[in-house]
Amino acid sequence: MNLALWIGAGLLAAVALTGGITKTFVPVEKLAAAYGGGWTGDAGAGPVRTLGILELLAAVGLILPAAVDIAPALVPVTALCWVVLMLGATMTHGRRGEFALVALNVVYLALAAFVAWGRLGPESF
Repeated sequence: MNLALWIGAGLLAAVALTGGITKTFVPVEKLAAAYGGGWTGDAGAGPVRTLGILELLAAVGLILPAAVDIAPALVPVTALCWVVLMLGATMTHGRRGEFALVALNVVYLALAAFVAWGRLGPESF
């Protein structure tokens, strides 16, 4: 179970890192032209950059606290925050009719819920 939770957290951290780097450093015009990025053109640069920074922090928060054993309770808190973020992403893509991305967001949400449940319960630090 512990291994599955580490793998889940690692996968989520990789997704968060990729999304965070993209949203933080790629111009919004280029993001808006990419598949699934149309919402960024509607949102503007400020909110997109803010989400990117939050995703970078999530990537760190899913791994680093447990890896260095400093405030490991931040891992399930970060996973719960990721659940909230994925709820927002699911609603945004759903409103835009991007149902393949809705399904992907639901998978990420379920994985984050699993990590949060596991780290708050049976395999807490």
